[in-house]
Amino acid sequence: MAGSAQGGDGLAARLDRLPWSRWHLGLTVVLGVAWLFDAFEVNIVGSVVAIVQRLWHLSTVQGAAIVSLWLIGIMVGAVGFGYLADRFGRKPLFQVTLVMYAVFTILTALSWNYTSLMIWRFLTALGVGAEYSCINAAIGEFVPRRQRGTATAAVVNFWSIGSLAASGVSAIFIAALPPPVGWRVGFGVGAVAALIFAWARRFVPESPRWLWIKGWRAKARRVVAEIEAASGVRTLGLTTPEAGLPEEGDVQPRATFWRDVHTLFRRYPGRVALGALLDVSEAFGYYGLFAFAPLVIFPAVHIAATRIPVYFVYGDIGALCGGAAMLAVFDRWGRKRSVPLAYGSTALSIGLLAWATTTGQAAPVLWSFIVVNFFATAAWMSAYPTFAEIFPTELRSTGIGVSVGFGRLAAAVAPLLLTSVAARAGVAAAYWVLAGFWCIGVVAMIPWCAFGPEGAGASLEDLVRSRPLGAPVVRSRT
Repeated sequence: MAGSAQGGDGLAARLDRLPWSRWHLGLTVVLGVAWLFDAFEVNIVGSVVAIVQRLWHLSTVQGAAIVSLWLIGIMVGAVGFGYLADRFGRKPLFQVTLVMYAVFTILTALSWNYTSLMIWRFLTALGVGAEYSCINAAIGEFVPRRQRGTATAAVVNFWSIGSLAASGVSAIFIAALPPPVGWRVGFGVGAVAALIFAWARRFVPESPRWLWIKGWRAKARRVVAEIEAASGVRTLGLTTPEAGLPEEGDVQPRATFWRDVHTLFRRYPGRVALGALLDVSEAFGYYGLFAFAPLVIFPAVHIAATRIPVYFVYGDIGALCGGAAMLAVFDRWGRKRSVPLAYGSTALSIGLLAWATTTGQAAPVLWSFIVVNFFATAAWMSAYPTFAEIFPTELRSTGIGVSVGFGRLAAAVAPLLLTSVAARAGVAAAYWVLAGFWCIGVVAMIPWCAFGPEGAGASLEDLVRSRPLGAPVVRSRT
């Protein structure tokens, strides 16, 4: 389909040549809140679990299951809704998923017992997992290629803002209000904010790249022309379809979920492996650290439980700084330098935290914890844009979802594995495991650095046409 390929590349080139504008900035904000709300939920539940345990007389295992079910829900949502975003489009999904989050979070606040709470938390997690796939696919398909990495990393950096927001809500509402009321209000604040941004997303168009791949060529042209106009670029009358061009073109056959997944593993095994390993590395390392710290690290240096939330706030500030640093260098340094350097630095900073723990003093642990958060955030911020851009448009959201799914499995295993290793072999051994998982990201990048294309400044279409790590040759059909 040579003509379609050339036309698709032409639209992509027009998007890639656009100057960065207020339209792109607004897009980054309204899509980036997905990560804000995920971080908000992950952090707010830490304050809520202890309260509902006391109110409903739950066991420790039941309390921990709330967090585990959340991770499982994200895994299922990322994989399942990733496929739906590739089949039905980015726009319907990133509208529906944020509404899902808001509605089920409100229902979570109205939970009447443990069972209802678990049901609503799982359904909320489905919506958040869906955002992982859909948002990270959409943002790269809109922004100019020169800023694609920075914009995608900026979307991910909303996580740190969400963490700080959760700390503020915990201090203002959960800690200040009576326990039976405070935890419900805490969830309600996030739901109201999500509804506001869901309304704002109504104005984000469908991805022109996805429209073109699916055969909606005239619509793709109109969307590109609208984006050009919003960016202050003259479109020279390209808002109208070419004479005789049908509204719906050569539509691809509808594939089932399993066929799409099979296609990913058969045609792009190396790319799936890279995405999965980068996400496994960061998810185990990040979630593992935040479970290991309050359970083992902070008690080892006699930090009171009441002071732990303050330490997490300092960690969030370090994370925000790490994210800002990655934003400044990501597109300039490129993926092949940024990703392994950030992952490797995180592994080394885990060693610094291990040394600080041996001092038995809180101050070295605090500063080391901030450093770890700095590099860990820079690492996973660099990972998502890297593997999001290497899948073809028709499978991009599914590929991201599969990668995230493997990562959430690792995140669910991390707390149990680290605490078990610490109990049986000592804290030092647990630190080795934690650092080792961060090193997986470094190792995963070695083949890509050797044989893969550099994503910085490259078009999505050129990245897909390259043949590293199991990618097929792309041939035109006439």
